Amino acid sequence: METTATNDAQEAVNQTYAYAANLLVSQKKTPEETKSALIEKGLDAATAGIVVDNLEQQIIAAKKVRAKKDMLYGALWCVGGIVATAAQVGFIFWGAIVFGAFQFFKGVANA
Repeated sequence: METTATNDAQEAVNQTYAYAANLLVSQKKTPEETKSALIEKGLDAATAGIVVDNLEQQIIAAKKVRAKKDMLYGALWCVGGIVATAAQVGFIFWGAIVFGAFQFFKGVANA
């Protein structure tokens, strides 16, 4: 019986986080709007604040990981294009160089 109550409570927490994440990420709501929506759904202000703060930290961490990947892959494309061009294989790999530089600086801007 206790296991069912624990599972139900965990499911409620999961649904609350999924709802809040949807508001923040998909619907581009502000943290304040998301807190208000959670309060309207029945959460107290403190709990709504904790949920939104936790999600904001996870979103920031995910953006940093993505920015680092953009910098790595951008650098690889750019350097690869420069190396292939310098190897004088008969082509100038402008696309790879420009794409790589763009992706690298996009990562720098988002870091």
